[in-house]
Amino acid sequence: MQLNVTGHHVDVTTSLKGYVEKKLDRIVRHSDKVIDVHCILTVEKLLHKAEATVLLSGGTVYADATEKNMYAAIDALADKLDRSVKKHKEKLSDHHAQEAQKSRLA
Repeated sequence: MQLNVTGHHVDVTTSLKGYVEKKLDRIVRHSDKVIDVHCILTVEKLLHKAEATVLLSGGTVYADATEKNMYAAIDALADKLDRSVKKHKEKLSDHHAQEAQKSRLA
């Protein structure tokens, strides 16, 4: 997995980047088809926003989270991405969709 962390109106420190990397490792455990993750950390007025785009072998998943603390925003982002990646993985392995394709071909 290649991870890109950028900041908009915020300096991305090594500890902040390490925290993002640690939290997003959970996504790789659920899906081994993660190719690239691009995370953008933003500060707008008093709100901290974390958004990420995950490139999977079957498509892309986007999520964002806004909190009053950057670390809380990263936690919420990781939770949202985790749910989305699980859902995407289940869509790919849904057996009912395969049965429907077989019935259309027959």
